[in-house]
Amino acid sequence: MVKIITDSTSDITGDLAKSLGITVVPLTVFFGRESYLDRVEISTEEFYKRLVGDVFPTTTQPSPGVFAEVYNQLAEQTNEILVLVISSKLSGTYQSAINATNMVKKKGVRIEVIDSKQTAMSLGLLAIRASQIAAEGAGLDEVAQAVEDMQTRVQPLMYFETLKYLAKGGRVGKAQGLVGSLLSIKPIITLDDGEVSPVTRVRSKKAGLDYLYKFVDGFKGNIEAMAIEHATTPDDANELIERISSIYPKEKIYRATVSPVLGTYMGPNVVGVYVLGGKKDT
Repeated sequence: MVKIITDSTSDITGDLAKSLGITVVPLTVFFGRESYLDRVEISTEEFYKRLVGDVFPTTTQPSPGVFAEVYNQLAEQTNEILVLVISSKLSGTYQSAINATNMVKKKGVRIEVIDSKQTAMSLGLLAIRASQIAAEGAGLDEVAQAVEDMQTRVQPLMYFETLKYLAKGGRVGKAQGLVGSLLSIKPIITLDDGEVSPVTRVRSKKAGLDYLYKFVDGFKGNIEAMAIEHATTPDDANELIERISSIYPKEKIYRATVSPVLGTYMGPNVVGVYVLGGKKDT
């Protein structure tokens, strides 16, 4: 069976990854000279406590050697491996994953590395569906083709309290024009061709959550999968899930928390909705 690998910015919970047989390769977050593997050596709770301190965190991708170690472990179980990683415009993780394919010891192992052009639970949804399709018996080419199809149909939308952290981390992308906005303005952000892109601005958290709800409602029930995540405000995420339950069954909504590596750029109080839309009518 095809084995699925993703990275820790997918925000898939450990329990979910284990149940689906997904291998998660962690990125690293630094506070000064102290380094921590994302969600392995530092919890989300501890990270957000430290985020408001004097030392601003930085991050780095896994080395090719780390990916190669995972490849070699999985090569003992399968000859087909699919790797789905964070957008190459946001991280060097994709290049590390590519470079590691030349370090596989076992012959005859096929490894396909896909630049998801996503992150957070947009990437998470792709990995989840890929694992489900693989579990149904699809081969590597079929699973990879399904992921490429889904890439055109997965849509993220995130409410940010501030763009300060994106700007500090150098990941502000096409949203650069919003950085100097009044503090009372809250940006709504998406990903466009793999980089951060502005959608609109709202004046309050309530207006932001309303915008996320209307975004989901706009799919008119044509939803294949959905996830909602937050950084530090679980009550906001729960409130949004309750509202959305009239559109999409809440028991089917994947819940997640923004990981330390992504939290470095998103900051606290972020709430995101990620929708994999159903196939469009032809």
